[in-house]
Amino acid sequence: MTVPLKTLITGQHGQVSQALQQQLQGLGELIVLGRDQLDLANTDQIRTQIRAHQPDLIINAAAHTAVDLAESEPDAAFAINTIAPGILAEEAKALGIPLIHYSTDYVFDGSKPTPYNEADTPNPLGVYGQSKLDGERAIVAVGGEYLILRTSWVYSNHGKNFLLTMKRLLQEKPHMRIVADQIGAPTWAGTIAASTRALIERWQSGEAGAWGIYHLTAQGETSWFGFAEAIGEHLRAQGKACAELEAIPSSAYPTPAKRPLNSRLDCSRLQQQWHVSQPQWQDALRECLAEQH
Repeated sequence: MTVPLKTLITGQHGQVSQALQQQLQGLGELIVLGRDQLDLANTDQIRTQIRAHQPDLIINAAAHTAVDLAESEPDAAFAINTIAPGILAEEAKALGIPLIHYSTDYVFDGSKPTPYNEADTPNPLGVYGQSKLDGERAIVAVGGEYLILRTSWVYSNHGKNFLLTMKRLLQEKPHMRIVADQIGAPTWAGTIAASTRALIERWQSGEAGAWGIYHLTAQGETSWFGFAEAIGEHLRAQGKACAELEAIPSSAYPTPAKRPLNSRLDCSRLQQQWHVSQPQWQDALRECLAEQH
């Protein structure tokens, strides 16, 4: 029998945190600290909370994820995405416990023609990507036991994300123009949480792989246009109105932050080291859509 864990999760209302709160039931005590209890921009508060709770595992599911906003408020992005993870890593190491932290495809510039693996050199295009990369480096510099899980294009039935935005807009508008030259894998927060649970169970049962940085996205690939089409097909199958879609290049939809054109991540190392694999993105999307009430 594995001993019940005391797991501290940062972030409360984010997509990944909400999925973790569902998925990690039964593993032991979950301490979920939202911004009211734990402001990641407050370094003293981070140390105080972790020392007060004395967890067996820390999962950092909080982040400054507003990619365009980060360009105009870099200080907030670096406080939450860079400084806080480093302090979480220091506290985890002091307690002799692992830290699980989520990162992003945005650490890469998207110029590689094939999927990125963990050995590829990062080169972020904007503040958000740079702040997340610096956060990874802060954790690595501390050492200790950590898993940094890079994911991409996260969506769920909660919060702000492409799925929910598209479901609304596709029913409101007759015509929509969607970027078709950015390629990646839409990844359901439920998939990330289920994989995280599998990783925790491997660690608890003494079957842990190597600690370090791993890629964790759904399998397969599509564009934002392809993702929108799949959402549209679901709406039509339900007999709902759906906009006509037009594929456009990124250049036709300028944003404050530049996005990588290739966000594909090679997740084979996670499978090899930890024996944890991911579903096809279409299957995960169907599961997510079926979950809605």
